[in-house]
Amino acid sequence: MIKEVLIVEGKMDVAAISKAVDADCIITGGFTLNRRTLTDIKAAYERRGIIILTDPDSAGERIRKFLTEKFPNAKHAYVPRIEATANDDIGIEQASPESIRAALAKVRTMEINPREEFTAAEMVKYGLSGGVESSKLRDKIGAKLGIGYGNVKTFVKRLNSYGVTREEFLNALEND
Repeated sequence: MIKEVLIVEGKMDVAAISKAVDADCIITGGFTLNRRTLTDIKAAYERRGIIILTDPDSAGERIRKFLTEKFPNAKHAYVPRIEATANDDIGIEQASPESIRAALAKVRTMEINPREEFTAAEMVKYGLSGGVESSKLRDKIGAKLGIGYGNVKTFVKRLNSYGVTREEFLNALEND
């Protein structure tokens, strides 16, 4: 049983999660979170902690950003886009139990005072920016590190905010 409560977008996400792990979930119902849902999330955050596990798409990222502002010590788990895509649909409900377990094994907490370890200029050096395959490479490395996919600016912010070490980063690159 996972101690924290998982925050997901819909009922089908809960069904997919229940095939992977034993966990309590709160459904946001999309970006228009109602007062009751926010109250439930706040109670879970204060009592047990929460893990935000939203879809790896723009709507899921907006929900994640909104919840992170309200609950700064929330934990984050990311299922890679490729593993959450099926039948022309993207979402946690499309992910396999193995993908969900792998994402939950790489949970990260955002640091209150992010480091400035990584820069956008460095991403060019490592082929994560400016190249034809840069987007795909960021997706792969983000999955390995458990920080999800993002454009260069978002990727660098996550590297710095989630406490990714230089060693972890280089190891992910080497094992690509």
